[in-house]
Amino acid sequence: MASSLTCAGMVWAFLSFLCAAASCVGFFMPYWLLGSQLEKSVSFGTFRRCSYPVRDESRQTTIMVEQCGRYASFQAIPSTEWRICTVVTGLGCGLLLLVALTALMGCCVSELISRTVGRVAGGIQFLGGLLIGSGCALYPLGWDSEEVRQTCGNLSNQFELGTCEIGWAYYCTGGGAAAAMLVCTWLACFSGKKQKQYPY
Repeated sequence: MASSLTCAGMVWAFLSFLCAAASCVGFFMPYWLLGSQLEKSVSFGTFRRCSYPVRDESRQTTIMVEQCGRYASFQAIPSTEWRICTVVTGLGCGLLLLVALTALMGCCVSELISRTVGRVAGGIQFLGGLLIGSGCALYPLGWDSEEVRQTCGNLSNQFELGTCEIGWAYYCTGGGAAAAMLVCTWLACFSGKKQKQYPY
């Protein structure tokens, strides 16, 4: 099976897949922000949440439903910043995934990735990482929403966690994006083989 990638290109394809997988898994998981409410663990992502309060009319109390799920609608996401973060980070993850799958195909298909295509792919990876990084930077702006404040001891504010802490999914998303920007973008420049010159 012929490959259009150099040895550096093989490493690039493998790392690109790992970075894209880390960012996409982190983005999808609702463990960006961890806290507690009514003595139950609560966690938030950009568009998902685990454990939420529900009014029990029969007992006239508020109980916590310990389930994970996404918000009912895009407008139900607690803050405008988190809505922007969801779109920007999702777009960035899509770009990283697109390049990673193209790079993996380059391992099996000859003349798919030339030096020029590799450099363009590196540029797309850099843009994807930049979008995800922007989403991660926007996320703390939403910590002043009412839902987050209830979970973080009514002490949270923009860039102030209160009693909450940052979860593993936030680091996973940001780490994947940073590695894609710094390592994969550089490796992409050396990933493609020189194209053969045909006499016609």
